[in-house]
Amino acid sequence: MLSSNARRRNQRGLTLVELIVSFTIMLVLSTMALPLARYKIRRDKEIALRESLKEMRTAIDKYKDDADAGKLGPTKLDTYNYPESLDVLVDGVKMAGTVDVKKRYLRRIPLDPFTHSREWGKRSMQDDPTSSSWGGQNVFDVYTTTTEKAPDGTSYSDW
Repeated sequence: MLSSNARRRNQRGLTLVELIVSFTIMLVLSTMALPLARYKIRRDKEIALRESLKEMRTAIDKYKDDADAGKLGPTKLDTYNYPESLDVLVDGVKMAGTVDVKKRYLRRIPLDPFTHSREWGKRSMQDDPTSSSWGGQNVFDVYTTTTEKAPDGTSYSDW
């Protein structure tokens, strides 16, 4: 017959107390990690939003510079040499003095990281700067259509 000490040496595993302690530690660590993960996801969306807005605004400015320099040929009067839509920047514009040469300013309209769509809010030169509706004459500026706010309290649509 085996003694109780010999039997315990042959047993493997954790006691109930050890399991409770280890699960408690894991619970505390996971509750600390969840807010950090949410912050990281929010921060990544903010970075993507800034990059998308910068990309589109740079394309609009390049279009305006080329139109002002006369490289795009005649433009409509009420556009003030801004693109009529964001699709114009993707489809390309025929260069002045050429037959089939089109200049594209964007490969594609960037995805809005907050709304997960390619629909952006637009402002024309004739619109009020705080307007949330687009007059349709041209695209002077773009903004996200999300109603969420940044941690500092500013609306993402004001970026």
